[in-house]
Order: sequence, then C-alpha cells, then structure tokens
Amino acid sequence: MFILGVFFVLASNYFRILSPRITRFVVDHIVSIISQNKITDSSTYPNNFIRFFQDLFAVFTGQSSSMGLINACIIIFLLAIFSGLFMFLMRQTLIVMSRKIEFDQKNEIYSHYQSMDHSFLKAQSTGDLMNRISEDVSRVRMYTGPAIMYIINLSAVISFCLFFMWRSDPGLTLVTLIPLPILAFIIYKVNGVIHRKSEHLQNQLGIITSIAQESYSGIRVIKSFVQEKNTIDHFHASSENYKKESMALAKTEALYFPSIGLLIGISTLLTIAYGTLEVIHHKPGASIGKIAEFVLYIQMLTFPVSAIGWTASMIQRASASQKRINAFLDILPDIKDPQHPQKPDFKDSISFQHVNYTYENTGIKAIIDLNLTIRKGEKLAIVGKIGSGKSTLAKLMLRFIEPQSGCIKIGEHTLDQFSISELRDQMGYVPQDQFLFSDTILENIRFGNPSATEREVIQFAEMAGIHDEIRGFPDGYQTLIGERGITLSGGQKQRISIARALIKKSPLLILDDSLSAIDAHKEQDILNNLNMGIKDKTVIVITHRFFTNLHFDRILVFDDGKLVEEGSHAILMERKGIYFDLYLRQQANQDNLMS
Repeated sequence: MFILGVFFVLASNYFRILSPRITRFVVDHIVSIISQNKITDSSTYPNNFIRFFQDLFAVFTGQSSSMGLINACIIIFLLAIFSGLFMFLMRQTLIVMSRKIEFDQKNEIYSHYQSMDHSFLKAQSTGDLMNRISEDVSRVRMYTGPAIMYIINLSAVISFCLFFMWRSDPGLTLVTLIPLPILAFIIYKVNGVIHRKSEHLQNQLGIITSIAQESYSGIRVIKSFVQEKNTIDHFHASSENYKKESMALAKTEALYFPSIGLLIGISTLLTIAYGTLEVIHHKPGASIGKIAEFVLYIQMLTFPVSAIGWTASMIQRASASQKRINAFLDILPDIKDPQHPQKPDFKDSISFQHVNYTYENTGIKAIIDLNLTIRKGEKLAIVGKIGSGKSTLAKLMLRFIEPQSGCIKIGEHTLDQFSISELRDQMGYVPQDQFLFSDTILENIRFGNPSATEREVIQFAEMAGIHDEIRGFPDGYQTLIGERGITLSGGQKQRISIARALIKKSPLLILDDSLSAIDAHKEQDILNNLNMGIKDKTVIVITHRFFTNLHFDRILVFDDGKLVEEGSHAILMERKGIYFDLYLRQQANQDNLMS
C-alpha cells in the first residue's frame, strides 16, 4: 500500500505540475492577440480529435508552444480531473495504510500488556498504560499516515517544480528560491524545541489520565472521606500544568505559519519583479506567461512548504510517543515460558523446597525457608495474621512471582519448566480482591470456562450459594453489573467469583480469603456445598477465619513469613500455640458481636 501510495502521489503531482506550463502558453497567446488587436491564429478555434491528441502529447513531452487555445483549456480541465483522481487514490492507500499500522500496533501493545508479569503491572499506573495504547498510538498514526503522505507530496511537488522552473529559466528560479534557506533554518531551530515540549506534554497527559482513572475507580472512597475538593484541586493543578505545556507548544508551532506566509509573499514579489524586468529588457524567452507560470509554481509550493511546520510537529510528537511505546515494548517479562515446556500433572504432589521470597519495593520477607508438601486431593487451610505470607504462597504457586531462592515442584519438575498458561489452566483461583467485568452475571461466571452451558453456570452458582439471589434480579443471569461489580454487594461478588473458579473444573482450587464478606448463614450453605463439590480436588483455603464445618486434612499456620505450626484442628488446639490464640480471639469476637 505504501508503494502504491508513492506512485499515486507522483502521478497526482505530475498532472498538477503540467497546468502552469499550459497556462503560460494561454497567457502568452492572449497577450499576443491583444497586442495585435486581431485574431488571426486558427489554433484559437476548436480543432479536430487528431489535433487534440497531438496537443495532449505535446503537453506530456514539454512541447506546448503550438497547441490550440481551446484544446489547452480542455487539457487543463482533464489534468485537474486526473490529478484529483490520483489524489483520492493516494489517500485511500497511505491513510488506510496508517490505520492498518494503528490496528497492528494497538494489538501488539495489548498483547504485550497480557504477557507482562505481576511485578511490572503492580508498579505501573493504569492511566499511563492506557495513554500509551490510545494517545501515543494515535500520534504515531498521524506520522505513518498524514505526515508521511505530506512528506512524499512535498518532495514530489518541490522536485517537479524545481525541474520545470530550472528548465524554463534558471535565473528566475534562483531568485524565486532565495527565501528557502531562511525557511529551512527556522524549521531546523524550531523542530528541536517542539520535540522537547512534545515529550513533556505526553508525560503530563499520562499523569492526568492516571489521576482521572484513579478518581473514577475510587469515587466511593473519595466521597466517604469528603475529599472531592482536594481531588478536584489536584486534578486542576495537573490540568493547569498540561495547559501551560500545550500553550507553550502551540506558541512555538505558531511561529511556522506567519513565517512561511511572509517568505512565500517575498518569493512571489521577487518573482514578479525580476520577471517584469526581464520582459521590459526584452530578455530572450521572457514573457508575461512565464511570470504567470512561476507564480503558479510558487502557489503550488505554498501548501507543501507551509505544511512543513505541521508535518515536523507531527513527526516530533510521533517520535516522542514512539519512544514511550518502544520503552514499554522493550521491557521483557521476568517470568517466561521455557523453550521446551513440560505438561503439569496435578496427580503428583506439590512441594516447596527451601523457598524464600522478599518484596523488592518494601524489603518485607514474605516467605522464609518454606518446606512444604501438598499431596493430591488434600484439603489445606492456611491461617495467620495479616502480612504473614499467606497470599504470597498463592502467588508463587500461580507463578505471578518467582521464589528468589529454593524451588517449587510438581512431581519431579519445577514450576519454571511448565508453560505458564497450562499451569494456570489447572488452577482455579479466587483472589482477595475479586474482579468482575462490566458484563452479565452469566458471562462473568462463564469467564472461568467459556464453553460452559447455561445449565452448568446455574449448577456452579448454586454450589457457590448465589443462585437464589441471581434468580431474584429482574433480568436474572442476564443482569448487567457495573464496572468491577459495583452494583453488587461484597458477598455477592465473592460468591460469583467462587462460582467462576469452580466452573473451571480444575484439579487445584485456591480460595484466598474468599468468604470474608459472607454472613454466617450463607457461609454454612456454601461450605456444605463445597464439601460435596471439592471431593476430588486439591484445595487450599487461605483465611483469617476458622471454618469448623469444612473438613481440612491439615491446617498450616504462618507467622512473619514462616510456617510455624501444622496439623489438624484438634492437634493445634492441644498445643496451645499461635493457632490456639488466634482461634480463641475469633471466638471472643463472635461472642461480643452476638451479645
């Protein structure tokens, strides 16, 4: 499409550039008739078809001094039609090409987002990531489409004009081009300023987008703390900075157009003055028609030359945006698939061997020298205080993060020997922060298994204890929920998330504090259903609470990143250690709530 576009640009401008030459003939012919005060040349009358095509051929070969006047007018009209046709095709190739590049680039960035690991995504602001895939890509498209089109168009127009101008009159050509070095200097100086300011502007836009996105997501928190004014002031301050940067860039860009207009006007004035002197002094080849021809050439150069500033601005902005995009695309995920991945088999045991993990940003040691074996079909509860490392254990199993020392194995293979997607496909996971999409309840549950039937969705919704409430909604399972499930209660979101994990039918199920927002009555129903539905699964329940109605083979107690106790409920109560204290504290809290 690019190659075709270049051809259409050349063709369109070639047909345009022939018109001034014919205009020169027409003007000189009319001046000759007026000076003789009579019409004697039969070539001013319509000719036959043979003569017309002879004249047309003469135009393309540069021999236009003897064509008929009417034929010249018809040819100018036809040249305009051909030029317009090829201009249309030019836009249909180069602009469409840029849209296809935009499509590919957005898909590439989005795919790269999906491939990045947990640590990268946690460190980035959503607004800045959104800005790269929207605003930055749009600015790059302005380069790959309009900017490239105008660059080629500018090159073609200047080349054709200079060729025919020099061929017609080298001296007049040099006089006409005197202002161009000044113009080139202005463009060179201003381009550097535009590039720097464009990069600052894009960074500031990313900040504004991040502030807006965080405000939209946390609007309930903002309102509950009555922080609307402070939030608005913060956004207003960032917007003010963006406005100042934009105004500074606009002022810089504004230097182009008046400067170019002045220089084009000077060039036209010099052309008319020099050409008139040539006619007065009867220089060979000098004529009024030649002056008209050169003025038309200057007019043809006006838009491409004036577009240099706009095009340069687009290039500089695109350069700044592409730099930001490249900086993102050059970041490779730390957690990658092996070259020859093994297939995970959860019939084997999962073992942690001297596993350690410390969060780099905070220096918190979340897991310290963990040695643990989880047998197939085993039901484990992991309890402990907040920050004791329970959720980190789940992230390590899912390979959201990697252990800094030690290893995690399934059978004889470490986790980094498996395909990430196949490994996670064998796990059903309900995180602490449940995320629901702005879609129907049906599709949110089916997200765990896109091929599941509606009957299966209902079955697992019943198992998660949410079916009756869904049926009570006006639209049932077709009820649309707001962003992140904002229209549902915390308990409803948790149960829909549980149903989504269960419908996956994976051999390993991890529930990370997934029943915290559910009342005691509902909790009882869910636990009874889970006892029936997870018989053959390996289940890990991470919790702050103690469930006496759910049978656990072992209970693991974590404290400050260490596995400090393990055993059944009865054994741990007999030891009267950390588990004993936590359990008594929960019982006391429940008694206080009931009283």
